[in-house]
Amino acid sequence: MDAKTTLSISEARRRIFEIAEDVQKPNTHFTLTENGRPKVVIMSAEEFESWQETVKVLSDFPDLKKDIAEAERQFAQGEYSTLEELLAREGFVVADKSNKRYAVSRRHTKKGKARARKDK
Repeated sequence: MDAKTTLSISEARRRIFEIAEDVQKPNTHFTLTENGRPKVVIMSAEEFESWQETVKVLSDFPDLKKDIAEAERQFAQGEYSTLEELLAREGFVVADKSNKRYAVSRRHTKKGKARARKDK
């Protein structure tokens, strides 16, 4: 525990707004103690969400280090696949988006031209 970021709950109560501001800095958290023993950790909501995502990924992929090592080995040997093939092999379905057309509608284009003429 870092002495700078370890406080009693009573001290934290007096400094709560300062602590709330300080934890917004990356990798900053406070450990609050009761009777000299750690009881609570305060961190930013953003960092907490990041930790939650990390825990979920680790639970979804319990052998992540082994999987990464295997993927690196396959890549080094030229056995790599496309992302779509890898996802399909893992049971994910990739939506076919090849037929989707992305464009600005003419209705919006005409209004834009009309506005441009008025501005001149």
